[in-house]
Amino acid sequence: MAEAIARANPRVRLTTTDADPVMVEAARDRLAGFPLAQARQADATRLPFEDESFDTVLSFLMLHHVIEWERAVAEAARVLRSGGAFVGYDLLASPMASLVHRADRSPHRLIEPEAFGPVLDHAGLGPLALRLSFGGRVLRFIAHKPGNAQDASGNDITSRRSR
Repeated sequence: MAEAIARANPRVRLTTTDADPVMVEAARDRLAGFPLAQARQADATRLPFEDESFDTVLSFLMLHHVIEWERAVAEAARVLRSGGAFVGYDLLASPMASLVHRADRSPHRLIEPEAFGPVLDHAGLGPLALRLSFGGRVLRFIAHKPGNAQDASGNDITSRRSR
């Protein structure tokens, strides 16, 4: 995903993280040709970034691998700038998802469908869209951190978009 985003948006600064050093090294190799992209090892429940340092946080099929996924959502909210977006998708609790993860023995805690919205609220994120797909097995989400986003010059871009 990070490589595709970097390729489609070469002027965007991109930071991708993973807890697994092998995955971080693989990401570094794939991002080597993109000077504004970097891969870092990080725990999603204790991100090594300053408050309000990102415009967007993306999460693709990762949260259910974080036992304290609520803490990872809170960290996403912490590092988002005002007006920023938390966007992604993840597996929901289902018999099939449980079976697959028990078989591969990967650490996981699947998300109950009704649990995600309140966790976003608690983290200070307003859900813009929560949608189930793949027969209710996947949750797609877009949430925002209240406030106005600004461009690099300090211009308010949230209100400019709404005109």
